[in-house]
Amino acid sequence: MEREQLERYRSQKEEIRELRYKLLHLGDGDSLIGNDTIFDYSYGFPKPQAVIGYDYNKERSLRERYMTRLEKLKADCEETEQWVEAIPDSQIRRIFRMRFLEGMILEQIGKKIHADKSTVSRKIENFLKVATHATNATL
Repeated sequence: MEREQLERYRSQKEEIRELRYKLLHLGDGDSLIGNDTIFDYSYGFPKPQAVIGYDYNKERSLRERYMTRLEKLKADCEETEQWVEAIPDSQIRRIFRMRFLEGMILEQIGKKIHADKSTVSRKIENFLKVATHATNATL
């Protein structure tokens, strides 16, 4: 697991909430009302007429796009959560959970584990170095 993926977690969780809201309110408002021009031949010649209606194709396309993105974000978040929960050391796991999953700052984490901010930062960096080194060694 790379630090960048850990740091993206909270943004991804927020994007999941936004996408769920968009999916829930997809048909609300005028965003899917479209207009088009058709030709009326009832008079024997083409007479252009404006037609206004609900754009079902646009709705389906947006719904599919949102659902695809939502599933990818959920999978990424689940992977991050599983990685954090699989950390064997209890204190390191708590630090990673508070820092990356809950978004706490180093000072807050330090108060909870009775350490200073530099100690918390050092524990995160050391564990990431070891984890990255172990991952690269197995490849």
